[in-house]
Amino acid sequence: MHRIVNVVGVGGSSRPESTAEQALRVVLDAAQQRGASVQLISGPSLAMPLYDPRQGATAPQARRLLSAIAGADGLVLASPAYHGGISGLVKNALDHVEELREDRRPYLSERAVGCVAVAHGWQGAVSTLAALRDVTHALRGWPTPLGAAINTSAARFSPAGTCKDTHVQGQLEEIAAQVVEFASARALAASRTESAR
Repeated sequence: MHRIVNVVGVGGSSRPESTAEQALRVVLDAAQQRGASVQLISGPSLAMPLYDPRQGATAPQARRLLSAIAGADGLVLASPAYHGGISGLVKNALDHVEELREDRRPYLSERAVGCVAVAHGWQGAVSTLAALRDVTHALRGWPTPLGAAINTSAARFSPAGTCKDTHVQGQLEEIAAQVVEFASARALAASRTESAR
C-alpha cells in the first residue's frame, strides 16, 4: 500500500526570497514532483524567542514548527552561512526540536534530512553544510548521502526559482530524490510491520 510521504523544509533567512529559501524551494518542488506532500517553514515563520528548555515551546510559531516536524517523514534544512556556521534563526529552530525528546519518534529519529548551505564563497558554504549535518546527527536524523554547499558568487537563481547553474540544480533535485526515497521506504516498512501485528 502506497502512502504519500510528508516532507518539511525548514530554513532560509529573515529576508524574504533569500538564496537559502530559493534553494529550499527547489528541493521541495522536486520532492513534490516525486509525489511527496511538502510544507515550507521559513523566514518570518522561524522568528521566535530563543529556545529556553525551562520554558519549552511557548510561541505559536514554535508550536507550529514542532507539529510540522513531528508529522514529517523527511526534512530539508537550509541555512545561509553566518560567519562560517548555521544562522541564529535556523539554529534556534533546531534547538526547539529538543521539545520532541519524548515524542513517539524522538527528535528527528527515523527521518531522512537533506542539508543545504548557502554562502558567498566556498569556505562558509562547506563549513555550514558540515554543521547542519552534525546537528542532524545529534538530533538522531539521517543526513542524506548528498548535501549541497552553494557558492552564490557562482550560482544564481532565476526569477522562476530554478538555479541557473545546472549542476547545483541537479544536486538540489537529487537531495529531494534521496529524502523522498528514504521516507517512502520507511513508510512502507512501518506499514508492513503494522500489518504483521
